[in-house]
Amino acid sequence: MDSTPSPSSSSPFDLVSSALGRYIPSGGAAAAAAAGPAEAEGNHAIGRRVPDNSAVGGQDQILGAVNLDRNLRITRCNLDAPVFEGLDAVVGSPFVDLLPPGDVPTVTRRLRQVLETGEAHVARIQRLRRRDGSELVVSLSILPAAVPHEGLTVSVIAMATRLHLYAAETAIGTSLDIGETAQSLAESLLAWGDVAAVDLDFAVWTGEGVTDRAQGRIRLRRAALVPDRAWPEGYVTTGDDLPSDASRLLAQAVQRNDAPQAIVIPDREAVERVLGSPRVMRALVPGDRSAGVACIPLVLDGAPPVVLGVAEVWRRADSPFRDSELFDLQELVARTVHHVDLARQHQREHTQVLALQRRLLPRSGGDTVEIASVYQPATPDSAGVGGDWVNSFPLSDGRTALVVGDVVGHGLGAAATMGQLSMEARALLSAGLAPDEVLEHLDETVSLLDDADSGLAAGYSALGSTCCIVLYDPVSRRVALSSAGHLPPVLVSPDGHAGPLPVSPHPGLGAEFALREPFDVHTFDVPPGSLLALYTDGLVEDPALSIDEGIARLAQVVSTVHPWDTLQQAARHVVSAMAPVRHRDDVTLLLARMIGYRKGDTATWRLPARDDAPARARAQVSALLRQWRTRGDTLDNVSLLISELVTNAVRFATGPITVRLIRAGHGLLCEVGDTGNGRPRLSRGGLLDDGGRGLYVVHRLTTRWGVRWTDTGKVVWAEVAR
Repeated sequence: MDSTPSPSSSSPFDLVSSALGRYIPSGGAAAAAAAGPAEAEGNHAIGRRVPDNSAVGGQDQILGAVNLDRNLRITRCNLDAPVFEGLDAVVGSPFVDLLPPGDVPTVTRRLRQVLETGEAHVARIQRLRRRDGSELVVSLSILPAAVPHEGLTVSVIAMATRLHLYAAETAIGTSLDIGETAQSLAESLLAWGDVAAVDLDFAVWTGEGVTDRAQGRIRLRRAALVPDRAWPEGYVTTGDDLPSDASRLLAQAVQRNDAPQAIVIPDREAVERVLGSPRVMRALVPGDRSAGVACIPLVLDGAPPVVLGVAEVWRRADSPFRDSELFDLQELVARTVHHVDLARQHQREHTQVLALQRRLLPRSGGDTVEIASVYQPATPDSAGVGGDWVNSFPLSDGRTALVVGDVVGHGLGAAATMGQLSMEARALLSAGLAPDEVLEHLDETVSLLDDADSGLAAGYSALGSTCCIVLYDPVSRRVALSSAGHLPPVLVSPDGHAGPLPVSPHPGLGAEFALREPFDVHTFDVPPGSLLALYTDGLVEDPALSIDEGIARLAQVVSTVHPWDTLQQAARHVVSAMAPVRHRDDVTLLLARMIGYRKGDTATWRLPARDDAPARARAQVSALLRQWRTRGDTLDNVSLLISELVTNAVRFATGPITVRLIRAGHGLLCEVGDTGNGRPRLSRGGLLDDGGRGLYVVHRLTTRWGVRWTDTGKVVWAEVAR
């Protein structure tokens, strides 16, 4: 084997090799040979399991290094320590020849992943196969070479039992994802057997609390299973629920006398007696060969103790579990069960936040705009689900509000703030406020939430959160947009031209007083067929690109959406093209295809504020409704409604009066605008009191009505069913 590194090289292989002298026991291979055949035989006999201290000459660990090319063939090797004797690490041979056949797919996938991503794969428990068929348990790390085309360096550490337990606990605690945590535990348990599985209580899997329940109600789900291979038909694999009989039997086995404890079933005959049912045998026994199993409960200390699930380690019947090995298995599970519980708690928070965010996603668009949205949470091992949200909803005057926001941080604090800002924005927009006015209120809310004296912050700050509000008017076919530090929406015109809307930058919500600037309102024409994309930064952020390049790439991808494409499928395609791999931040996208009203479905009149205005408005509206072939009772109701609203405008306002009628879906939307700033209100007048009687007529004739404010006054709107 070539163990002479180039003196001028500083590759990971050479760095690992230079450290070997600190761990190779004195005497090297000669000392191992002097140990005699009896010790060598004993070492091979336990080669499938974690080696005892005697197997490594009294040392806790031995380092080794193997260099691979991009075809995963060995180019250099330094496995000179005695513990690695019997490993056929020949230069030019495939590295996978050192692996048990069942482990080849998993390790190959990891090697390829490091080659593709350049991210190291550190400290995973792995078995290596000696030429005599015995196996050596090592901690295996895969390191990318300093120069990508040079391949990989694989470092191995042959460990004693205590160090194996420590390394396994360290590896298991690296993720907050419940599935990855269970998988790490199963991979560590595999050092003691041929097959390892982790079955968790369904409540643990979903993140709910686990309590002491009747055994008949226990439900187990397989959370992890190693190694990767094709399993017999009927065998429970990862993600499957165990049959109810199997769940009950496992629970009864590990909870004898109401005390959770490990058990060992030594061979297939005993397994058949315990399980009884052929269906349960097919579900739990991984093959036809005679094998024994050790079942170790995952127990949280408490009064009473709580069982989170069961770990099972299967081994050939001709290699029974020793008491010391069972103690080691119990210790490993006991030392790592708190990681499983932490992952459960994280899963619970993740599920709660995800449910809140999905509830905020828009359900559908109206008659004038088509809506589609995609939300992808951050990968499970990130800091947690963030505070991204999108929302869309019709306003009372026929316009549609589109809102996208990104709250700083992750977890429940961000989710609570996200929900509050989203609901506040919806309420203010529904009340008729302009986008810039809504952002002013949200800015104040974020500042108040960050005030420690308010008691609402609870150690979480939302300063710097962003929001963008777009109001689409289907009559004028324009959008009004205000942004608080958010990335600009991308607009695709009907001719295919795409690009971000020119929006002036803003420091975001809750900025310091000295940095605060007024929120601008930008207006843009959006002809029918235009496509608007609102998103959060997780969609366009890429370490290899600037944020402007990411936005330009998004514009290019969105421009490929065909007018006939189903919008929801198009949204999924855009997200998959922009964020195809695992991501550390939420990805949120809202696509809105602008349809607008047809010109024949709207009519607008401007009338002077004179006494004859109600009669003129009534005549013009009646003529239009006859042209629209409106039913007689609806025609009379709308004519009376317009007459009352115009009369009210003449009496209490000045300046010209604007009357607008919109045919929308199954209703008619009537609007009367004036220059007054008073708000009409229903009042409980007396029998001879004329004030307020017109509004009672409006209230009786409509399905709903209200007021919105404009730059020049107000608009009273009302909706009538056709």
